[in-house]
Amino acid sequence: MENNAELLSVSGTVEDVIFYNEENGYIVLDMDVEGTLLTAVGNMGDVREGEKLTLYGDYVNSQKYGRQFRVDIFERAMPEDVNAIRKYLGSGVIAGIGPAMAKRIVQAFGGDTLKVLEDKPEQLSAIKGISPERAQSIGREFRSISGLRKAMTFFSAYGIQPVYIAAAWKTYEGRTVEIVRENPYCLCENGIDLPFADADRMAMALGIPRDSEERIYAGTLWVLRHNADNGNTCMREAELTEKASQALLVSERACWEILALAEGRGDIVRDDKYDDKFVFLTEYYNAEMFIAEKLAEMIKRDDISSSDYSEEIDAIAWTQGIEYAERQREAINGCMNNHVFILTGGPGTGKTTTLNAVIALCRQRGLKLKLAAPTGRAAKRMADLTGAPAQTIHRLLEVDFASGGHSFRRCADNPISCDVLIIDEMSMVDTLLMASLLKAVKSRTRLIMVGDSSQLPSVGAGNILRDLIDGGRVPKVELKEIFRQAAQSLIVTNAHRIVRGEMPVLNDRKSDFFFMPSDSEENTLRLVIELCRTRLPKTYGFDPMDDIQVLCLSKMGTVGTQSVNKELQLALNPPSKNKRELKYIKTLFRDGDKVMQTKNDYDVEWRRGDEKSHGIFNGDIGRIKSADRVNDMCEIDFDGRTAAYDSEMLRRIEHAYAVTVHKSQGSEYPAVIIPLPNGMDRLSYRNLLYTAVTRAKKILILIGTPNKVYGMVSNDRRTRRYSCLKPMLEDHFV
Repeated sequence: MENNAELLSVSGTVEDVIFYNEENGYIVLDMDVEGTLLTAVGNMGDVREGEKLTLYGDYVNSQKYGRQFRVDIFERAMPEDVNAIRKYLGSGVIAGIGPAMAKRIVQAFGGDTLKVLEDKPEQLSAIKGISPERAQSIGREFRSISGLRKAMTFFSAYGIQPVYIAAAWKTYEGRTVEIVRENPYCLCENGIDLPFADADRMAMALGIPRDSEERIYAGTLWVLRHNADNGNTCMREAELTEKASQALLVSERACWEILALAEGRGDIVRDDKYDDKFVFLTEYYNAEMFIAEKLAEMIKRDDISSSDYSEEIDAIAWTQGIEYAERQREAINGCMNNHVFILTGGPGTGKTTTLNAVIALCRQRGLKLKLAAPTGRAAKRMADLTGAPAQTIHRLLEVDFASGGHSFRRCADNPISCDVLIIDEMSMVDTLLMASLLKAVKSRTRLIMVGDSSQLPSVGAGNILRDLIDGGRVPKVELKEIFRQAAQSLIVTNAHRIVRGEMPVLNDRKSDFFFMPSDSEENTLRLVIELCRTRLPKTYGFDPMDDIQVLCLSKMGTVGTQSVNKELQLALNPPSKNKRELKYIKTLFRDGDKVMQTKNDYDVEWRRGDEKSHGIFNGDIGRIKSADRVNDMCEIDFDGRTAAYDSEMLRRIEHAYAVTVHKSQGSEYPAVIIPLPNGMDRLSYRNLLYTAVTRAKKILILIGTPNKVYGMVSNDRRTRRYSCLKPMLEDHFV
């Protein structure tokens, strides 16, 4: 949920229902709002012409249909006189009440009918044909229809933002106020995802004790979710209770008791691994268990005897003029002989050459191949290097848009159709995505995972590639030899020095790796702007927008992405009377700006020529074609895919002249500039620097102090992530 979302409200009468989808309740209608016709869209269900509605949402600009009101939640206006009440109830708004029954109810209660339905529904049982059970059911259904305005009023008194109110109403409907008043912490769950601090503040105002079961329960789960957001699929039980008790200011004993309750309700799982007890949110436990089970099943399918592909490898080598190293030959044989295989290695070690040989062998045997990677840029790079079609994992799994983008059409009942599946950039694949992928993979499919385990781990929880390599059960080959051509690149050799904990060469001015000393961050920022605007374009002919990428350790600080982006926008894309601008909150978007999508958005519609589809994903970089201030929207080109962004969608867009190292994973750029801040020790570690350096293809420029570089290389605090995938996989081989 986005904290800065605001909901507008409009009221009027439905004039015409233009479109209605019975499967998901999506509707397009025209509504008379004080004499003006308004088009509204949203999942409102079976709304009828003539109904009076109050809609809560925001205005959007459809490229095809123009200005519309997108509805998040809505309520039907209540009729005010006896005749209107009778018509309203007789319209079918409450299941089982038709015109005849509506007439009898209104005859019995007159103008008090709606009060009876809401406050004393049991009185309906006095009417022939309505049982006491049915009377209560009618009351519940009516309250769900009429209570939204009360819910809005209730929540606003506690400063809860409308976007969370909408999510709560969709979950609890007419019982929202009743349920939340009893336990505000329910707003932290069920897809509502209100921050715990906000729910806690509301609970305190409602007089709920600090040591209440509901508070400790929600707070403990909140600590676990925060732990997952930091990359861990589980926590040590003792650490969880200690952190929860400190955060909630309650005893550890109270937190221990809550764990048993949460386990009984199925929200968590406790498991003994590594001679310790770990606690999981259930979805992560199920995901890791499934990954271990499925991989073990696939590995055990391998034949005892394997084939030697030496002759075929020799033929490919002769045809392509390549001489494969012994380790590469071992890797090619491994890919062809195992149902699960890992090909890993650093830059310049021949992973792509090895992979191309595997692809050629598969094609010779008529095997159906599919290639995928976690991001669009990584998939494009994979396709460029192999000459084979590649797509994102999300696209491969076919996102189910009807579910809100949280599930996939490809699954155990509808598996991916291929003989060999190759996944690149495996270090970026998190636990939940890996589980979804394996659910869609047939056990007889050969799964080849390619990646560099020295890169940063995935943004989501888990450390899949590292765990599978360290676990020792998945067949693998690590390519270590740097080939002669690659060895001529100081980018490659310095990357390997960094990963070994050795200081990179900083004083070679004749290669592709340059170090520019700078004692102050202000000077570093000035150098970044100079390099992007004039020095690199003039010396190497690089395009400042398309070829040069600044990578920062953090968003914050003088040389963080926020500051650098502002300066580079001014330097590379200054204001002009010929350039349109649109301000969204504190960000100014301008025609020609380089921007990045920051979260997966499965609903974005894009077009490329005659092709149309949906989905722009985290890390996709584009250019603004038009910033339309009048209609409050931007048209953005993502590598040939053009998408229209309204004001709500722009909250997931930020400038990309500079991006964080984490956001650059899976991408390569002709020229990379890395400004190093003086402090930020928390983000100054070896594999962050290694990941940044390996993003550069032709030129790498590091700006800072030698001491800063040395400190990062020396700090091998490889991001430790708690996961039990290794022992879970081992359990299936005992």
